[in-house]
Amino acid sequence: MIKTIHSHHHHLGWNAANTPALTVAPGDSVELELMDASGNRIKRSDDACVIASLAAENANPLTGPVYVDGAEPGDTLVVEIEEFSHSDWGWTAIIPGFGLLDQEFTEPLLHISEYDDKQIRFTGDITLPTRPFAGTIGVSPDTRETLSAIPPHHHGGNMDFCGFVAGTTMYFPVAVEGALFSVGDGHAAQGDGEVCGTAIETCLGIRVKLSLLKNRSLPTPAARIPGMPDTGEALVTTGIGPDLMAAARDAVKYMIDQLGHEYGMPPELAYCLVSCTGNLHIAEVVNAPHWTVVCVLPEACFNRA
Repeated sequence: MIKTIHSHHHHLGWNAANTPALTVAPGDSVELELMDASGNRIKRSDDACVIASLAAENANPLTGPVYVDGAEPGDTLVVEIEEFSHSDWGWTAIIPGFGLLDQEFTEPLLHISEYDDKQIRFTGDITLPTRPFAGTIGVSPDTRETLSAIPPHHHGGNMDFCGFVAGTTMYFPVAVEGALFSVGDGHAAQGDGEVCGTAIETCLGIRVKLSLLKNRSLPTPAARIPGMPDTGEALVTTGIGPDLMAAARDAVKYMIDQLGHEYGMPPELAYCLVSCTGNLHIAEVVNAPHWTVVCVLPEACFNRA
């Protein structure tokens, strides 16, 4: 039986002291209802006046946490994203003081889009493909002081990478007993960078299967994705931190490590391969003070019999 966590089982920020909403065994699947980034404070009928009522401390409520039996520090939590369910509308906003061009765009704006499982009607003559994903997903860091859910950290969080769609398998470094997995910040679509600070923000449902890799840890989250629009199945590594260049270096270094683990490649050859076929994406450049860079390497280059 698949267990469900409703959106009223949510918390604001990351804290190992958060009480689990559910305990599961490795191999169990869980359905979680996700609030949007505003905590469902924005309604379809609202206008830009609602933006002034939003507070950063209420952003990105997280459904969970889920306690996974047997998860211990030094393990890896494996999260298979099996399916998303979705609403039929979402919002995009310019929030004064937030976004890559916050000095140029200082007035609030709220834009409502309608969508189905195929396309988003951004305006009457602009449509976008629907690609739902959870902008914020991860496990608890080892802290009893609440960390904001706005910036990502090495445990995951608000990475805002649009490639983490259904069919993705994610890997998170476990830092506390039970892992304490949480997820939120539903998106119907987003471009790399999320440059205005918001995407097509929406309520989603997500079904995940949770399992463990014992005694194997990662420096930051990694994934295997079903593919970006221009690639097939691919490996993904992440670099997260306050410096974009350092984050880019980390993403590449962790991909080199991953290729050694997955395919036994020596580091020098792996470095060359990443340069020839890997792609760096700025997943988000707005969740101060930490930015997310991902390295995506298509697995089609490996001739596997």
